[in-house]
Amino acid sequence: MPRATTTSDPFNAVAEPRRRDILNCLALHEKSVSEIVHALEIDQPSVSKHLKVLKDVGLVQARREGRQMLYKVNAMAIRPLHEWASTFVHLWRYQLLRIKQRAEAKSEERKPS
Repeated sequence: MPRATTTSDPFNAVAEPRRRDILNCLALHEKSVSEIVHALEIDQPSVSKHLKVLKDVGLVQARREGRQMLYKVNAMAIRPLHEWASTFVHLWRYQLLRIKQRAEAKSEERKPS
């Protein structure tokens, strides 16, 4: 089965670490390209390229304010990514609980009677 292009699938889009960095940067506040460039210390053409991909797949939204474009995360588009990743949160909680139980059982075995 052929892989979806980066510009058509949010999962492929976030496979690129710089795009995840940009999403993290935009997580709490809307920012301009120059604010993202400054915060992440990435050159402007690279930030613009990554923002275009994120916008094309719907993960970010843009609006014009004067001469600047401001970008923010599209929370509804992020939701499928969150739901998929939360599956693994449950898995790790279960695994950590099992590790804790084993460690406590071994500790009890070592205690003198």
